[in-house]
Amino acid sequence: MNLFDILGPVMVGPSSSHTAGAVRIGRMARRLLGEGTPQTANIALSGSFAATGRGHGTDRALVAGLLGMQTDDEQIPDSFAIAQEAGMGFSFSRVNLSSEHPNTARLELVGKSGKALSMTASSLGGGRIMVVEMNGLRVSFSGDLPTLIVQNRDQPGHVRDVSGVLADDGVNIATLHLYRDYPGGSAVMIIETDKTVPEESLDTLRAIRGITGVTFVHAEKEG
Repeated sequence: MNLFDILGPVMVGPSSSHTAGAVRIGRMARRLLGEGTPQTANIALSGSFAATGRGHGTDRALVAGLLGMQTDDEQIPDSFAIAQEAGMGFSFSRVNLSSEHPNTARLELVGKSGKALSMTASSLGGGRIMVVEMNGLRVSFSGDLPTLIVQNRDQPGHVRDVSGVLADDGVNIATLHLYRDYPGGSAVMIIETDKTVPEESLDTLRAIRGITGVTFVHAEKEG
């Protein structure tokens, strides 16, 4: 634990959980979509986010994150107007995700190319977040470390193939978690690494038969 885990990030307030964490959730969704500012964003708020989020600026913070703002950006209160100027449509609703952390949002995004992303994430306090769902699959990652996300068919050999590519390029795996919906169905690997994965490695992974998506998220230490 470091100082910022206790004090929270440098931010535009009023709350590290409801504001700074919400900005980071929006930024994470933007990064996972991988197309810059989304064309549309449907955002469902659960628990405390739904009950008190408007007063704490959670809604504006989520939109600010989708626009790529940092937690200390003074334009966060104006994010709705900025999003409209950027051509991003957005809407808010409430959802009951009683099994999740009270500060949770589900985002459904569509990019300019038509690419879609669903992501559910929780704000844990102090600006820290945890992604708990991605495109219908249960996951668990924070983005605090460099993170490689590999979507694939649930078939033998993919873990070997992916770890082999990383080893060949000298990328050490810190953690590796596997998730799937059912045997032989859709699966995802969440791999936290000790350093950035080279673009050439990502291209090699994308060319492997049975791998349907590859996303690399750089570590984001804000504050």
